[in-house]
Amino acid sequence: MKIPKRIQPLVDEGLVDEVLRPLMSGKEADVYVVRCGDDVRCAKIYKEAEKRSFKQAVLYREGRKSRNSRRSRAMEKGSKFGRNEQENSWQNAEVDALFRLANAGVRVPQPYGCFDGVLLMELITDDQGYVAPRLNDITLTREQALEQHKSVMKDVQRMLCVGLIHGDLSEFNVLLDSKGPVIIDLPQAVDAAANNNAKSMLERDVNNMTRFYGQFAPELLSSKYAKEMWALFESGKLNPESELTGEFKESTKAADVESVLAEIEAAFDEEQERKERIREAEEG
Repeated sequence: MKIPKRIQPLVDEGLVDEVLRPLMSGKEADVYVVRCGDDVRCAKIYKEAEKRSFKQAVLYREGRKSRNSRRSRAMEKGSKFGRNEQENSWQNAEVDALFRLANAGVRVPQPYGCFDGVLLMELITDDQGYVAPRLNDITLTREQALEQHKSVMKDVQRMLCVGLIHGDLSEFNVLLDSKGPVIIDLPQAVDAAANNNAKSMLERDVNNMTRFYGQFAPELLSSKYAKEMWALFESGKLNPESELTGEFKESTKAADVESVLAEIEAAFDEEQERKERIREAEEG
């Protein structure tokens, strides 16, 4: 097939030998299946900021620090240079997160590098060599749902232990290969310690996955893994070996009404986005 313009420099540099076919086109990026020597991988081309539709990106960038003070100031001022640096930061966030998470034992695609807004990474396949399906396309037994939910919760726990929260985790951002769930799409990964929205994003991630698996194993719907994880994280007691129960005793202190209303509003917005994704998946 014709080589996409953004991938051509990688071909020229010998990083990619052949573009085999398009894999998917989304709101944030276009993904192609490519051949690199004897390996088949995927190339994720990030769309430019004005063509992306990721909502409230500024909430996800909070807490991300540039090591270069000049770049940080430019990003804050919103100059042309600053906008370019902000774009580079958004694109590089995923490859940085993938390397950190792979090293922490989280099941994510193996990254190979990000080159001018094109991320080369492992192509996740099923046991027959076909591209692995997304969770939203799968029907599970109760036993499979329980096992996979436990696996995803453990990966969310490992992520939090290295200070990251996915921020947009749902059945649309998890693939299923022969060994179980694989978490994908991490350009919006959140700094758990530096982002004021970290707790609510963790809860949303966990609740999304619990709601999905709860279709097949309803007993999961009453679990409180997010609250349990966050309490351990805040107290400095969370580690990859921590045994989670899914149980958490709520505080008896008076509720912060504004926070509760904010959580309700966020949940409503998330549900509307989920319905829109389902509609787009059905139409696509």
